[in-house]
Amino acid sequence: MTGERDLRKLLRHMTPQLQPGTFVFCSFSGEEVPAGLAPIATFREAEGLSAILALDDAQRAGVPYQFESGLITLTIHSSLDAVGFLAAVSAVLADAGIPCNAVATFHHDYLFVPRDMAQRALDLLVAVAVAPMPVPARQQLPSD
Repeated sequence: MTGERDLRKLLRHMTPQLQPGTFVFCSFSGEEVPAGLAPIATFREAEGLSAILALDDAQRAGVPYQFESGLITLTIHSSLDAVGFLAAVSAVLADAGIPCNAVATFHHDYLFVPRDMAQRALDLLVAVAVAPMPVPARQQLPSD
């Protein structure tokens, strides 16, 4: 199934959902996450292995972490080559002073926002989906 590319449709149908729990970002110097940890995402960087873990797991394992965050899933299946979706969503949060770390995957996009701002971020994104903002002409893509 091909993901959606039309920015207006992406914004209108993104259906943001706040996931339960608190998540944190960790960095490990080795090639693998320590045994017993189950990250929801990893990325190999030049500086080491970055991992996103549930806060409880990181605390239980005693690993250093940063950025206690809420996780918002944008449930629409966005195309990996969609133009402007995360930029538009990030702009809404930036205008409200809400930091955002975005992760794009094959089916969905995920936003990690400060835990104490997560509900506000969700409310803003739901409002965008209900009344989408105008899309600049350069960001409009033809529907497949």
